[in-house]
Amino acid sequence: MLKKSHLFMAFLALFTVAVAAPAPTKYSADVAHSNVSFSVPILDGISHVNGKFTSFTVDIDYDEVNVSKSSVSAKVKTASIDTGIEARDKHLRNPDFFDAEKYPEITFQSKRVQKKGKRLLVTGDFSMHGVTKEIVIPFTATGKFTDIKTKRTSVGFQANFPVNRRDYGMNYANAAVPNFVGDVVNIDLAILVRTEAPK
Repeated sequence: MLKKSHLFMAFLALFTVAVAAPAPTKYSADVAHSNVSFSVPILDGISHVNGKFTSFTVDIDYDEVNVSKSSVSAKVKTASIDTGIEARDKHLRNPDFFDAEKYPEITFQSKRVQKKGKRLLVTGDFSMHGVTKEIVIPFTATGKFTDIKTKRTSVGFQANFPVNRRDYGMNYANAAVPNFVGDVVNIDLAILVRTEAPK
């Protein structure tokens, strides 16, 4: 049986470890300096249509030392799609594609974060057009900066990954030219996140 002094020392050691281990740092996206972009092949890749979403939120709990403690949550407003041509954007918002009125958001909620080489593999639930699938997004941390005046820390993340629109029930095909719009959409993320201003 352990002596009381030994029990006390063991408890003290566990308490010290718990206190010494900081919680992940909370970050939120600086939308003005971030991009949620995409590219869709046209006519089997003869050309591409590029676009972006202008309204979104990204919240990250990031632990640089132990990335498995990190998490990511993101929401994108489908009605904010912008390809530079209003008539096309209106079509993309209707039931042929995003059906923005019925499905106003694209969401991602991480389940786990792993480090592989220089990349962070973020596994989570990706929901779009009423369909949820587990995907893996490979993120790269691009740098870190702390503003001397505001004391706020910024971290950059980039990711590039494909999504097949038909996996999410977006089956539209041009009646005259069925292969006009490609199925696989390339998603390109450049996200700058910042800590809150110190109180």
